[in-house]
Amino acid sequence: DGPVNALDSALRKALTESYPQLDEMSLMDYKVRVINSSEGTAARVRVVIESRDRTDVWSTVGVSENIIEASWIALVDAFEYKIHKDRGTMKPSQ
Repeated sequence: DGPVNALDSALRKALTESYPQLDEMSLMDYKVRVINSSEGTAARVRVVIESRDRTDVWSTVGVSENIIEASWIALVDAFEYKIHKDRGTMKPSQ
């Protein structure tokens, strides 16, 4: 129950009334990689979040010098993907 879980819970609380299909979505995996470790404390991190619903699995990515911001970017993209996918506005990847 860390910061990513808190962000996930906050997004769900804010969006589920308007987008009830978000209840079908779950976070499966969360990975963090430092991209430019030679930069020390200014290093950027890449966060990859793998999500799923009843039919699909997808990954989203966030990059920032701040791990919370990178996580937020990846998480928001995961939610947006789910919403657009269910509306039929996302084309399947080939």
